[in-house]
Amino acid sequence: MSSKVVAVINQKGGTGKTTLTMNLAAGLARRARSLVVDADPQGSAGHWVRMADDRRPFPASVISVAGPLDREVGRIRRDYDYVVVDCPPTMDRASAGAAMSVADVVLIPVLPSPVDLWGSVRMSRGLEDARDENPGLRAFIVVNQLEVRNALSRAMRHALTEIDIPALDSSLRRRAAYRRAALEGCSVYDLGKPGEAAAAEVESIIEEVFES
Repeated sequence: MSSKVVAVINQKGGTGKTTLTMNLAAGLARRARSLVVDADPQGSAGHWVRMADDRRPFPASVISVAGPLDREVGRIRRDYDYVVVDCPPTMDRASAGAAMSVADVVLIPVLPSPVDLWGSVRMSRGLEDARDENPGLRAFIVVNQLEVRNALSRAMRHALTEIDIPALDSSLRRRAAYRRAALEGCSVYDLGKPGEAAAAEVESIIEEVFES
């Protein structure tokens, strides 16, 4: 199997980028060798794994990189089946642009709000530039913290059809399990019954992106 690189990107902070990164990597680690590259200056992925109990280490490896992101990921990917990059909240070429140049898939988590939607429109321009160098790059929006009974969340689904970037049918709902996993330095897969619904959502994303 050739390795797959997933860049999780949003130029707006607070969209659940690290939550998606960590749980996605944990789900992929159940299938093959999985690595998280913490490229966000805030180091959120690194903080996450430091919360882990020694008796329950995080299932994917997590590293930070100091050199150029495209070069470092290109070197590392040979040793893993899946590399998930938690990108900085920016679209500049040295960070997110570099990640997209070597990625197979870009996932863009967005909250169900107009502000996040407008940001996604700006992201599409960055993707167009990245595809000049990486024409096979696939990109999807992932709606995060969805509340199915909320009118704004329902309207968001309709609004997403007006954007050039396709949205996955799968989404992450607003659940306490995601917050608990971050506090405990684990993934929703490790929470037993309280994490089952959240783990099923992550599985649905993996299947839609990689296995459909």
